Amino acid sequence: MAGAGAWGLALANAAASAGRSVALWGRDGEAMRELRLGRRSARPPGVALAERVRVETDLAALDGCDAILVATPAQATREMASRLAGTLPRARPLVVCAKGIELGTNLFMTEVVGESAPLWPRTILSGPSFAADVAAGLPTAVVLAADDEALAVDLCRALKGPSLRLYHSTDVRGVEIGGAAKNVLAIACGVASGLGLGPSAGAALTARGFAELRRFGAAFGAQGHTLMGLSGLGDLVLTCSSAQSRNFAFGLALGHGCAVAEAGGGKLAEGATTVTALMQLARARGVEMPIAGTVEALLAGEIDARAAVVGLLARPQKGEG
Repeated sequence: MAGAGAWGLALANAAASAGRSVALWGRDGEAMRELRLGRRSARPPGVALAERVRVETDLAALDGCDAILVATPAQATREMASRLAGTLPRARPLVVCAKGIELGTNLFMTEVVGESAPLWPRTILSGPSFAADVAAGLPTAVVLAADDEALAVDLCRALKGPSLRLYHSTDVRGVEIGGAAKNVLAIACGVASGLGLGPSAGAALTARGFAELRRFGAAFGAQGHTLMGLSGLGDLVLTCSSAQSRNFAFGLALGHGCAVAEAGGGKLAEGATTVTALMQLARARGVEMPIAGTVEALLAGEIDARAAVVGLLARPQKGEG
C-alpha cells in the first residue's frame, strides 16, 4: 500500500481482513514511525491497524508485494507511480485509488500511470465508499477495472473481505470518469445545502448532475451500465448527499459564505482541483455541463454562491434529457 492517509489506512485494514499480509508505506517518516508504535491512526481517528498490516518507512519494503494500491491524491499519482517504478526492481499491478483528472495534462489516472510507469499493469478502484466506513468494517461495495479482465478478477478476489465487496470491470475509462466527475458535482450539491435550498433542490442537482456525467462519459467511450452502476450513479448519490463527503462539505462551506481558500478546512476536496481539467475536456468534446461549469466559475471567483444557483435556475427551459 503506497499512501497512508485515511483511504490508504482503510484499504490496508480491508485487505488484511481479506487474509492478506499488507505492507503500508507513507511519505511522512515520523508519522509512520508513530503509527508503527501506536498502531492507531490519526485519519480516520482512533482506528486500530489490523495485525496483518506492517508499517514501513522505506518504499523499497514494498518489493515483496504482489500488487500495490496507490492511495495518494490524484495530483500526486504521477510522482508516486514514478517513484515506485524507479525504486522497485520489477513491475507488478498498480491499483490507482484516486478519483480525479491530472491538471495541466488533462489525463485520467490510468493514463498518468501509463506515462510514469509504462511497464506496470494499471487498474482503477472506485465506487461509493467513505474511508471511515471501510475502516470501521461497515458493508461497502466498489468496482475494480482493468483492461485485462482476468487481472481484474484476480485482484477482486484478493481484496474481497467480510465487509468489502468488489465487482470487476473492463470499462476502465467509465469507472474513472464516474469517480472524477461526481466530486465536482457534489460541490454544487453542498453549495445548495449551505444556502438552505432544501432537499428537493439537492435531488434536482444530483439528477441533472448525473445527466452531465453520462454525457461526458459517452463522449469518452464509457459504457452506459458502468455509469449507471457503483462507480457512477452509486458514488454520485453518496457524495452528493452527505457532509461526510469532503467535496459536499467543501460546497456546504461555500454556501455558508466561506472563502474558497478556507472552505476545505485543511482537507483535500478533489473536485476543487479536478473541475478545471474536467471542464477543459468537456469543452474540447462539446459536452454541455452547466452544473460543473458553474462550480468552475464559483471557484474562480467569477460568481458568488447565490448567483451560481440563480444562474442555473435561469437557464432556458428545455425537455429533460
